[in-house]
Amino acid sequence: MNIIMMTNSFTPHVGGVARSVEAFTAEYRRRGHRVLVVAPVFENMPKDEIDVVRVPAIQHFKGSDFSVVLPMPGFLTSAIEELKPDIVHSHHPFLIGATALRVAHIRELPLVFTHHTMYEQYTHYVPGDSKALKRLVIKFSTSYANLCDQVFAPSRSVASVLGERGVKAPIDVVPTGVYPERFAQGSGPGFRAAMGIPEDAFVVGHLGRLAPEKNLAFLAKAVAAFLRIEGRAHFLLIGKGPSLKAILDIFSRQGLAGRLHLGGIFEHPMLASAYRAMDVFAFASKSETQGMVLTEAMAAAVPVVALDAPGIREVVVDQVNGRLLYSETLEAFSSALQWAASLPPERMHQLKRGAEHTAKAFSIERSTDKGLALYENLREKEYVRRHDEYNLWTAARRLIKTEWDLLKGVTRVAADAAFSGHEGEGKTKP
Repeated sequence: MNIIMMTNSFTPHVGGVARSVEAFTAEYRRRGHRVLVVAPVFENMPKDEIDVVRVPAIQHFKGSDFSVVLPMPGFLTSAIEELKPDIVHSHHPFLIGATALRVAHIRELPLVFTHHTMYEQYTHYVPGDSKALKRLVIKFSTSYANLCDQVFAPSRSVASVLGERGVKAPIDVVPTGVYPERFAQGSGPGFRAAMGIPEDAFVVGHLGRLAPEKNLAFLAKAVAAFLRIEGRAHFLLIGKGPSLKAILDIFSRQGLAGRLHLGGIFEHPMLASAYRAMDVFAFASKSETQGMVLTEAMAAAVPVVALDAPGIREVVVDQVNGRLLYSETLEAFSSALQWAASLPPERMHQLKRGAEHTAKAFSIERSTDKGLALYENLREKEYVRRHDEYNLWTAARRLIKTEWDLLKGVTRVAADAAFSGHEGEGKTKP
């Protein structure tokens, strides 16, 4: 098959969507399919990319580490014509996602959409963040899904939410898989030595994009509370993002900066070594649809302590491969870490084996098999013409843009009133 992957996030951006697109693309290609990835320009992109079309973008939108794509260049049309695609797979409803819809509609191709993200959790990156804006985002993504021939949900929790929101398109659970064998490699002791972590320390680890929607302030405070109780404990933090300064401030105020160890972005085999340097993986995000880092940690035989949330409860089984916490309190999270630190070796060994067993159920091979089977099913079906629905979609886009602009205007007026006398602060150009 010839497949187009259209995404707002791709390497070298750090995040679940980028890693998911990269993993499926590599596996589809390994099995003999041709995949064209359409993604924004990012800083420090890999050179000499094969079958990747980069489109212009605005970097670091609103202080985030995301890019916002600009109108599509003409060379994209030529690349699509040369590919002769069988499937268009969109990974976002916004920006490039609108282009994916247009390509599928004009060329009468099946359109697949992976609902990677609970988008209402990310409205703080745009002007006018409010309940009304969150409702608009939900309405927009649900309408988009209903224009697709197939929706991939990363977890059962997400599939359930989409059904409740009114998605009528077929929904199948297709999580992003991991390569368990890759995480069985690496040297935890070697990584500890390189990071200056004592050999006999109990290491709490976290890896991922360091951003506000990941609930990292809570996580940092909970880990710091645990470190104050457990003198041999250290915190290994891998990743980058806008929340790093807040985390550093929390540990500095607690006098624990010397037991916080920071790493950047790693590729294999260093990535596996980073995981294997941990005794337990700590995770407090409630905005995930799957939580890929959890299955990666488990593939490295690292139990997980996490808050109960959609996409998390499908992975973490309480006291089987870690702890799943239903109470979001610093005391509960800190106590769960203390519970793990106090386990006898045999009980910790059981948790590690449970983690490895879970990771095998989320292998990339299984996920790829399911994704390709769903593609083939779409190819065998007659194309469904959705001219009326497409016209309604374009009208809805204009309506939502108008509502969005009005909402931004109200927010700007309120901000001007609140900050009168501070010319320029808190304002955003339309």
